[in-house]
Amino acid sequence: MNQNLNYYYLIYQEISSLLLYQSIFNDEVGRAFLKLLKTIYSRHETDVNFHCLTAYSHWFKVLAFQGISWQDHLINKILLDNNPFSQQVQIMTLQNLPNALIEASKHDLSILNTLYNLPLEAISQWVKQSANVPFSPLVVQLDNSNNTFLHQSDNWENCLEELAQYYRQQGTGIFAEYKALKWQDSQLIGISHPDPIKLNELVGYEAQKDTLIKNTKMLLSGYSALNVLLYGSRGSGKSSLVKGLLNEYSSQGLRLIEVNKSQLHNLPLIVDQVRNIPQKFIMFVDDLSFEEDNDGFKALKVVLEGSVTAKAKNVVVYATSNRRHLIREFFADRPRPSDADEIHNWDTVQEKLSFSDRFGLTLTFEPANQDIYLNIVHHLAQQLNINLPLEELEFKAKQWATKYNGRSGRTARQFIDFLQGELIMDN
Repeated sequence: MNQNLNYYYLIYQEISSLLLYQSIFNDEVGRAFLKLLKTIYSRHETDVNFHCLTAYSHWFKVLAFQGISWQDHLINKILLDNNPFSQQVQIMTLQNLPNALIEASKHDLSILNTLYNLPLEAISQWVKQSANVPFSPLVVQLDNSNNTFLHQSDNWENCLEELAQYYRQQGTGIFAEYKALKWQDSQLIGISHPDPIKLNELVGYEAQKDTLIKNTKMLLSGYSALNVLLYGSRGSGKSSLVKGLLNEYSSQGLRLIEVNKSQLHNLPLIVDQVRNIPQKFIMFVDDLSFEEDNDGFKALKVVLEGSVTAKAKNVVVYATSNRRHLIREFFADRPRPSDADEIHNWDTVQEKLSFSDRFGLTLTFEPANQDIYLNIVHHLAQQLNINLPLEELEFKAKQWATKYNGRSGRTARQFIDFLQGELIMDN
């Protein structure tokens, strides 16, 4: 067999010898690449090797579906990989890791560096030789969109310290791949397209925003941060503010886990899954309230106040609600002069009314008056470069608020989105 084809077989052998990063080839692109290497080697001297052509086509197709280059794909997989090195280096310095783990990492990075440098034109030529056809398969080289330290280095064995720092800040596996997650079917799953709202898009409640930002920075710095209840009128931007924090600080290791009210009984379990992970987590509960003293109430109380198990220092709960008192109180809850009533009924009432006090911070979002509403409208219009005379813009905004959902940040956003589309269509 041609010496060049033997070289590709040696590459396949090297991939098989990976010690820590084997899972890089467990996805569809990786499996297609390994199959291609196998079929390049297994050929007859005179017959057309259709399997080789098919394998190349499949590898090309799965790469095209991802829309990234082979080099970008390889580096992304390295940065996400969950293995003994990427796990342990998050909780201890590189110098304190076992030497065997360091050497295994260097061994694997050297092999992966070789794969990164394989020119696609050469792969096409080897496929031509192996398939015994007179043409070379098409090569389409996508630009590398990443510019990480691995892209910039000629020798990945020298990148261990930078790789370790990346794992410490961004995590591995699902916590590196996704900045927003949710609890579903008794496990954490990633949210592929989280709300892209940014903090600089939110105006009108500056004091509340500044306080929440400061508390979040304390969490990211490793200090004791407080659980926060964001209470106030609908459409005031409470949920958007929490989501904006994620988009602002995810690069510093902040992650958000969305927990529905119906899943609150799982909250202690979720916290236990992330308490030993270096990233910092916001447990986000939107529109929080309880109809009665249920399991979700008890589970949230445990997370807020702690139990025999120590509170997780890397986790806070940020909850939004339209109700100051999170548990509905009925007149039937109040003491009545009846022997059948609970003896300490007022204690039960106070337990319900004081539940919101268990949050360390309560930020109140009052209904937007006209000045706040118009200020939000001006801000959003400026960001989207909507150039209408001020009087016309304000007149339209007031009409919209009167006709639809009243004055709020949400109404202002809906108005501006509609206005932008209307102006574009009119032009």
